[in-house]
Amino acid sequence: MESETKSEIIDATNRVLCEHGYAGLTMRKIADESSLTTAAIHYHFDTKEELLNAFLDDLIERFKTELASEASDPRERLTAFLDAVFTPTNPDADGFPVAIMELKAQAPFQGLFRERFLDLDDMMREAVAEIVADGIDNGHFEEADPNDVARLVTTTINGSHVRQVALGEPLDETRHLLENTLELHLGWRPGSEVVA
Repeated sequence: MESETKSEIIDATNRVLCEHGYAGLTMRKIADESSLTTAAIHYHFDTKEELLNAFLDDLIERFKTELASEASDPRERLTAFLDAVFTPTNPDADGFPVAIMELKAQAPFQGLFRERFLDLDDMMREAVAEIVADGIDNGHFEEADPNDVARLVTTTINGSHVRQVALGEPLDETRHLLENTLELHLGWRPGSEVVA
């Protein structure tokens, strides 16, 4: 499939999810949001579930790219991780958090969606646990169980997403609370890697 066509279908799917929700997502509405016909969309995706799996694949790949950090200092990597989660590169992405929440709500009923969100959760936990373990080994963080810290961080991130979408709570409020909690658990403060 052409990369531009896939991108157009994924972007249109995002817009339809945001406007009509999962129940209102149809190939017809996706076609209406794009320059493609329903036949062209069906040519690339046989079912709505197949399309949404590609949508989630795209999400995971973009998130992996945002998480990639060249920094060797675990404190810088932790800051970069939090930036990727709490400061999206495209904050005006047509309500992207709403689209993800729509699919998360389907995870109890759609095993494929649940698997994709488990993949995303595992990726986030592994990234945080590795950062924390490296920080402890390098003497930058206080002793803590990296897996417990990773679970705390990912649970907070998931909760912040729900609060942002459902209650309109700004992400920066949750980030501030999470940073305070990490300071208690790890002795880490944002910007502590900067030497004045």
